[in-house]
Amino acid sequence: MQEEFVFSGFGGQGVMFAGQLLAYTAMDEGLEVTWIPSYGPEMRGGTAHCFVVISDKIIGSPMVARPLNGVIFNKPSFDKYESIIAPNGRLVVNTSLVPQTSNRTDIEFINIPATDIAYELGDQRLTNMVLLGALLRDHPVLPIEALKRALEAHIPAHRRNLLEKNFRAVERGAEMLQA
Repeated sequence: MQEEFVFSGFGGQGVMFAGQLLAYTAMDEGLEVTWIPSYGPEMRGGTAHCFVVISDKIIGSPMVARPLNGVIFNKPSFDKYESIIAPNGRLVVNTSLVPQTSNRTDIEFINIPATDIAYELGDQRLTNMVLLGALLRDHPVLPIEALKRALEAHIPAHRRNLLEKNFRAVERGAEMLQA
């Protein structure tokens, strides 16, 4: 098994932490991982994306040309990455910030108003956890409970006060696909 992911959005949306948390979750579950971040020149508001590879075997290359999975936080990221998702893949899209749809019929779209849900939960910074919850409900490459354990183990000390809200955001993202 090898799974490849791209996470993309504006700096400050938690794009890097979402990808890193997925990598930590896989690593904590005994899998091989790579996490390759890429930042724009701006501190906040610029482009940010990362690639994550998860495998049960040694990973030959961390480079990802056609990921099977995409998690898209905003419209510029949708415009850039929608076309590179491999056929039969999936794209989790934050429809709060991505109003358009795609003409592609060879991939699955998981449309989640993640930023709106994050605001309902009291903090827009929870958008990343809403999207991760939806991703893992649709494509359970890792258990959601493992994601929560990794979140508890790896959340920065200065964000521990948000742990329960992050758990709830993951759950809300997953619940969006249960209907």
